[in-house]
Amino acid sequence: MEPNNNISTTDNGKNVGIISYLTIIGWLIAYFGMHQNNKTELGSYQLRQTLLLHIASFLVSWVLGMIFAAIFFSTGFAGSWFGVYGLTWIIRLAFIILWLIGFIGAVNGEKKPIPLIGERAQTLFSGI
Repeated sequence: MEPNNNISTTDNGKNVGIISYLTIIGWLIAYFGMHQNNKTELGSYQLRQTLLLHIASFLVSWVLGMIFAAIFFSTGFAGSWFGVYGLTWIIRLAFIILWLIGFIGAVNGEKKPIPLIGERAQTLFSGI
């Protein structure tokens, strides 16, 4: 049986966008393994958005971790600790929603900016 040669081997950037949303390791694979040899406008757009999303998520998690540590070591399990913990879950939920909005756009092959960070990512990482 002969292979199906009707399948298009060109990528319009959709796969790069989808893989870039799968953690920072996925972003690295999408950028270095897929995008470097086959640059597309959609792939570049999604890579810029996901890079800023990953960086912002990491920085916010790190800062919240430092706040947790400061409260825990200074007061123990005081009531303020639980307030910060609740705030952390709200912020994490917000990042999950932003990730989901971006991921759905990548799956649909759209150049739709992620709220709050999408437009900023396009200017910050215009070299990608």
